[in-house]
Parts: sequence; structure tokens; C-alpha cells
Amino acid sequence: MPDLRQTRKNMKIALGVLLGVDILAAAVLFSPLVGSADSRREELIQLRTELQLKTLQVAPLKDLDKKVITANRQIADFYKQRFPAQDSQIPTQFGKLAMANGVTIEQAKYKVDDDEIGGLHPVELEANLAGSYVSLAKFINALERDDMFFIISSITLAGEQKGPIKLQMKLETYLKAGGQ
Repeated sequence: MPDLRQTRKNMKIALGVLLGVDILAAAVLFSPLVGSADSRREELIQLRTELQLKTLQVAPLKDLDKKVITANRQIADFYKQRFPAQDSQIPTQFGKLAMANGVTIEQAKYKVDDDEIGGLHPVELEANLAGSYVSLAKFINALERDDMFFIISSITLAGEQKGPIKLQMKLETYLKAGGQ
């Protein structure tokens, strides 16, 4: 049979330890280190606000892997649609735009640069054009809106009192490297 005195002594020790833990917990709860219930509530509200702000900040990064795939596809489509694979396509398109807008190409020359930038070769165009003010304005607008990528570097107007307006134009475009 178990000794009742020993069991009673063990129970008193256990109750004393539990009482000590309770006193320690109460001291921590009411101590200035932990703060009052109001200060803890304010801290909780502040932390929730910070969480909401951080969630809003990382929202654009959601599904980033899918966005990268979409961007790569859009870049590939842009290259395919906007940059010619053969250098003969550049003067052909330039001539089509000039003819469609009533502009005469008096002289045109282009030079393909051997330097490759991102799979593209820069191409410089210089052209002397003639036409009415309206037709030249429409031509410039058509160049800027064309599917082929043209960047107008400079335009110099020259004209005489009678006859068509003369226009010197420098342009840049790009050619796919390797004729892809």
C-alpha cells in the first residue's frame, strides 16, 4: 500500500510549484514590461495595419512566374511583327508608305550596322523626300504608326517658293540578326 504521508508531501510540493508558476504568470501579466490590455490591443491593431500594407506591397509580385512567361511571349511577338528578317523589307516598306501618302523619294540610302544588340542589327536610313506639306505630314504619321519599327532621328525641311516641299529625314530601324 502506498504511503499516505509521502503522497500528501508530494501533493503539497506540486501545489506549491503550481502556486509559484501562477504568481510568476500574474506578475508578468501585470508588469510594465508586458503593458496594459489597451497597449497590447493598440499593438495588435498596428501590426494588422502593417500586415495589410505589406500585403498590398507584394500584391504586384503575385503570379510573377506567369507574368514573366507572358512578357517573354509578348517580346517574341513584338520581335516577330515589328522587325524584318531581310534587309530588303526595309526599303520596300519605306517605299510603300511613301507611295501610299503621295510622297516622292528622291534619294534614299541605308546602312546595316554589324553590331548586334539583343539579336538585332541597327539600320540607319537617310532619305530625301518631296511632296506637299499634307502628304509629308501624313507620311511621317504613317511611319510612326507602321507595323515595322521606325525611329525618326531628324527631319530637315527645305523648300522653294514654288514646287514641292523638300524633306531630309534620318531614321533608325532594326533588322533581326541571322534572318530569323
